[in-house]
Amino acid sequence: MKIDFDAMQETVIPHMRGGEKEVAARMYTDELGKIMLGRLIPGASIGMHTHETSSEIIYVLSGAGKVLYDDGTETVGAGSCHYCPKGHAHSLINDGTEPLEFFAVVPEQ
Repeated sequence: MKIDFDAMQETVIPHMRGGEKEVAARMYTDELGKIMLGRLIPGASIGMHTHETSSEIIYVLSGAGKVLYDDGTETVGAGSCHYCPKGHAHSLINDGTEPLEFFAVVPEQ
């Protein structure tokens, strides 16, 4: 199945999961999970949250930022891949000067 993000309407999600500013996203969702192309402007974030029923894989396409992961911090940039297994918590933060664009897959488990 082909997912055409260019044909999808972009959705703006203010304060996603309690984060700062907003996330712009194009998303495919079904009962098995979510596949998302997202963008955080500088200073925006997705708030800290725990994956109770899913895991998440985030691949950074462009920009720079950091991931708060459980009790640590990881620096991410273009080409970085962050994995948050089921039962763990994380947050994605754009602390750079350019938009942070990412591709995320959230399979339900």
